[in-house]
Amino acid sequence: MNQTPQPQIRITQRADYRESYSNSVQVRANLWDFFLSFGVLDQASPEGVSIQNFQGIYLSPQQAKALFNILQQNLAQYEATFGELRLEAQQPGVVQ
Repeated sequence: MNQTPQPQIRITQRADYRESYSNSVQVRANLWDFFLSFGVLDQASPEGVSIQNFQGIYLSPQQAKALFNILQQNLAQYEATFGELRLEAQQPGVVQ
């Protein structure tokens, strides 16, 4: 059986590439794409939460599913190594 050779992948960073920390992600979806808005959440008091968004990323549904799959695999490996992660109840679409 003939197998198609896999393409070589070359990853580079553009001049404007940045890495940032995020502890808040809001997700919106429609027929054509998913939108992830990354930010930093600060709860200065029990009554108030401040979220400063710094980056929004649009993904095709196919790319969103690929991201889901790779995150799921990596989280399973993380939990196998470090133990189960538990999440508090949260608002739909908001990851803290």
